[in-house]
Amino acid sequence: MHKSSIFFSIIIIASLLTSCAGGASVQPQVTAPNAGESAPPTISTSTSGCPVTVPQVPAFVPPAPYDSLNSFNDHFWFGANSLWTLIPLNGVWGALPHNPAGYTQKILWWRDGYVWDQEPEPNLIVTGERLDESAPALTVSKATNAYASDVGSAMMVGVDFPTLGCWKITGKYGGAELSFVIWVAP
Repeated sequence: MHKSSIFFSIIIIASLLTSCAGGASVQPQVTAPNAGESAPPTISTSTSGCPVTVPQVPAFVPPAPYDSLNSFNDHFWFGANSLWTLIPLNGVWGALPHNPAGYTQKILWWRDGYVWDQEPEPNLIVTGERLDESAPALTVSKATNAYASDVGSAMMVGVDFPTLGCWKITGKYGGAELSFVIWVAP
């Protein structure tokens, strides 16, 4: 194969990959991290071509007392001390309950120092966009507090995905921002 043919093939493949992602940047990011925190998150192409979020390297370990919670064997912690969440190892939320607004999921978010009974309605803003196709807006509830012995002190929102597919979810709280990509499957 000639050099010009190889170059042309690379250009076509790059164009196809860009069009499949809708031209959107899907690199998750954590801003305003605390000193000494884990490296930035990474992603990998996976489920149905969706660049689902994968565990960070090195793995993010939340601060005490959350580091001792181990009832999430099929999930991993994702983020930084300033804001983190829990993501399934396979990058898929499947078989979600369906209602007229869409496919429903509750998302827990944590932050070092957040205390559930001191801030019952945290100023957590969650948004979402579908990456693989156009879709109606994600419906997100107002954030609330949550506490249980297996999750500790957390923030929670309910979301309704209007369609199945590849979704980028972003949470913002107290100057920190965290994004991840998830495949919403039947």
